[in-house]
Amino acid sequence: MTQKKNKVLSGVYVALLMLFLYLPILVLIVFSFNSSKGYSWTGFSLKWYIDLFSNELILNSLKNTLIVALFASVFATLIGALAAIGVFSMQNKFAKNAIQNVTNLPLLMPEIVMGISMMLLFAFLNMSGFVPLIIAHISFCVPSVFLSVLPKLRQINKNMYEAALDLGCNPFQAFYKVVLPEIMPGVITGFLMAITYSLDDFVVSYFTAGNVQTLSITIYSMVKKRVSPEINALSTIMFVIVLLVLLVTNIRSIQKENAKQKKMMKL
Repeated sequence: MTQKKNKVLSGVYVALLMLFLYLPILVLIVFSFNSSKGYSWTGFSLKWYIDLFSNELILNSLKNTLIVALFASVFATLIGALAAIGVFSMQNKFAKNAIQNVTNLPLLMPEIVMGISMMLLFAFLNMSGFVPLIIAHISFCVPSVFLSVLPKLRQINKNMYEAALDLGCNPFQAFYKVVLPEIMPGVITGFLMAITYSLDDFVVSYFTAGNVQTLSITIYSMVKKRVSPEINALSTIMFVIVLLVLLVTNIRSIQKENAKQKKMMKL
């Protein structure tokens, strides 16, 4: 009886949690198809999706956001993955812990502190445009990649790398053929986390964007008046795209795990 009660309580808890997290998104999706701007349902319509693709301000802001997110996540993935490999290879425990703590600082630091400090730095260096904004986004995206790759490195059997060297591979070939495939799930996860953080950011972008208009800043300026239903349509499209990417990534990882298990069973 106790186990049944625990299962019921855990089921209720999960249901309430999912309802709390996803009900607002469901409401947003539903009202993106509402024919009026109000908060009462007046009929199904694709009007706001049509208006969205003719709104130059939102489309330009979206384009700027995607450019920043793509460049920031790519560079953050390269830097974070290489940093994780370098830290993992270090023998000095004090230096290793110090670098890990410094890398984790952007995750612990309040965004407003990071935004203001970045703004003062770029003002001192007389930098403006996309470059400082991308650098700012890289700074808070690197830790997510670092923390995604490091656990994968700890799971690798070191003997596999040494065996590859003994079989004639040079260090680069051994890394490419042995280490990289093992840490690739962590790299992909870190990349997806980085691009999500970059798309989601407002505070750091607000202080460092200068004359670059990102989507979050555009939405913030609209909130002062009233959020257009076109934003609901755009949010719905972005949610569906992210959901599809996550589903494809998870399905591929499951397929790879099943393939590995089958190979191990054959051996």
